[in-house]
Amino acid sequence: MTNCTAILDEEGYLLNLQDWTPELANQLAKDVDIELTDAHWEIIYLLRDFYTEFEVSPAMRPLVKAVTKKLGAEKGRSIYLMTLFPGSPPKLAAKIAGLPKPANCL
Repeated sequence: MTNCTAILDEEGYLLNLQDWTPELANQLAKDVDIELTDAHWEIIYLLRDFYTEFEVSPAMRPLVKAVTKKLGAEKGRSIYLMTLFPGSPPKLAAKIAGLPKPANCL
C-alpha cells in the first residue's frame, strides 16, 4: 500500500493531478502488483496526452480508439490493454497515470 494516501481520493485517484510523478506511478502500480514496463509507460503517456487534449480520462472505447490511432491496431485491442492493466484497463491505467476516474466507468 502506498504511503501517499493523503493525496488520493477514496478510490485511489489523485486529488491533485499536478502531484503525479513517474515515481508515484511506479508506487501506485506496485500497490496493485504491476511492474511497469515500457509497454505500460507507452499507454500511461498516451493517456496523459489524451487528458491534456480532451480534459477527460477515456473510457474503454475511446481508449482503444486512441491507442489504435497512435500505436497501431495490434496494441489497440482490448485484450492487449487487459494484459497490461487487468480488470478495467481505463480505470487502472488512469489511476496509475494520475488522472481522474474515466466517465462511464463504474
